[in-house]
Amino acid sequence: MRLGRAAAALGAALALSGCATWSSSSVTPSREGTQLAASRPSKAPSQIILTENDITNKKYRVLGDISVTVNKTTIFNEDPTRAHVDARLKEKAAAMGADAVVLVRYGTPGIGLMSWGSLDGKGRAVQFVN
Repeated sequence: MRLGRAAAALGAALALSGCATWSSSSVTPSREGTQLAASRPSKAPSQIILTENDITNKKYRVLGDISVTVNKTTIFNEDPTRAHVDARLKEKAAAMGADAVVLVRYGTPGIGLMSWGSLDGKGRAVQFVN
């Protein structure tokens, strides 16, 4: 009887959780970057350049370091991928007024206390200097 109730409660929780994923992020802005971001209109996330390397052919100013985590909320959701992390990094960079995210690094996929899977990503938001 107890096992049946526990199974029903677990089934209800899974059904109510839906198919959504969630993510978290943080930004550590540089002092100079905060002033620069306010002076230029932001770009669309699709316009942000993303690279695991540094950009050496253009001068830029650092706006801040970005850190994001993409989580899988249920066992039925798609596992987080680098493409999901890239999209979140671009969104954060666009909101900061950045032109690119350089030195992108990815964590290792894992299962957390509040998710069925997660993937971290970090990068540095930069703004090109003309």
